[in-house]
Amino acid sequence: MARVIVDVMLKPEILDPQGQAIARALPRLGFSGVSAVRQGKRFEVEIEGAADEAALAEVRKMAETLLANTVIEDYAVRVED
Repeated sequence: MARVIVDVMLKPEILDPQGQAIARALPRLGFSGVSAVRQGKRFEVEIEGAADEAALAEVRKMAETLLANTVIEDYAVRVED
């Protein structure tokens, strides 16, 4: 069994109001030195067998079909160590 991670983030040109709200709140909570925050999603997909290229292609297809809105979001697929 292998675990594949799919990280989904808004594309850089898309405004991120939730990330902006977090960035504004950090100084009030005592955190300094943060110039920007972008918020995203992480999916952990456990697959049967090895995480070979065929399995990763299937996870990429899942990401494009369901996990990410590819009009406004980018995604990255990686195998967890």
